[in-house]
Amino acid sequence: MKKLLLFCAVSLLMAATGCSSKEYKAAGKSEIEQQPVEDKKTENNNKTENVEVSSEDTPVVYMTTDISSKGLMEIYNALDPKISGKIAVKLSTGEPGSNYLRPELIGDLVKSFENPTIVECNTAYGGARASTAMHYQVAKDHGYTEIANVDIMDEDGSIALPVEDGTNLTENYVGSHFTNYDYYVVLSHFKGHAMAGFGGAIKNISIGIASADGKAHIHSGGTGGSIWSGEQDAFLESMAEAGKSVVDALDGNILYINVMNRLSVDCDCDGNPAEPDMHDIGILASYDPVALDQACVDLVYNAQDGASLIERMESRNGIHALEHAESIGLGSRKYQLISID
Repeated sequence: MKKLLLFCAVSLLMAATGCSSKEYKAAGKSEIEQQPVEDKKTENNNKTENVEVSSEDTPVVYMTTDISSKGLMEIYNALDPKISGKIAVKLSTGEPGSNYLRPELIGDLVKSFENPTIVECNTAYGGARASTAMHYQVAKDHGYTEIANVDIMDEDGSIALPVEDGTNLTENYVGSHFTNYDYYVVLSHFKGHAMAGFGGAIKNISIGIASADGKAHIHSGGTGGSIWSGEQDAFLESMAEAGKSVVDALDGNILYINVMNRLSVDCDCDGNPAEPDMHDIGILASYDPVALDQACVDLVYNAQDGASLIERMESRNGIHALEHAESIGLGSRKYQLISID
């Protein structure tokens, strides 16, 4: 009954964002690439309004426009989660000066778990989080040690997860502490990214859970070459493949929340990000990382002030990560968007 009531409420939210109240799948990059931003928004809307799909197996994405500690708790509870054991909260600790998720926003949710641990891995590009000692200091400086234990999962090296049916990767190298936890709550700040186009749940479970060596492996598209000069689509595909290996290893013991605030074109790995030039949108949650990231992308397309972030995503072919993720069975680009407001 609760879901039925929520589904009825969604039309108000989607009218405000320009979305349909039906289940839908966004237009692919090849279709939206051909027109300027203003027309892309229109075409994206037309595509989402006209697609009819069965709702039987369509993943649900919950949404609230209340970007607050209370709103975050409510979106988490909308998933009706059944979690137990050692809980890992995967987030990006963020470079100093970035738009990382603030403890005052996420603290109540994190502290609601019994003995939670915030988990991260070191970076592969230098910066303030390239070594374990510096990374722990950044986590402390950003207030995370005040709300939970913090574990830099690759401080003792990497372990390999098998990648099934990958076109670029056969193994994904994650922090060796990955197996210390029974359930992962993946808490992501959705925003742009200089290389991936955007970062959300898929980036958080791939690049984010990869060790420093694993990050380099993904960025190179599995070739072992430079992280700065790898083939772009191979990099995007490798993120999806790495994420799939993590989900396979966890066997359903994972959920995803994306916070759409401070929507800069730059990632939290950038200590001097561009100032956001669009409004905050909300918090979304799902058990399907592809559906969740696709819903966030669609909301940016339907925003009246999303041109900069749209350009960033398209210039990096960011949607290809979602296309490949769906093709390898990581999740679905079709979804039901349900407001809990």
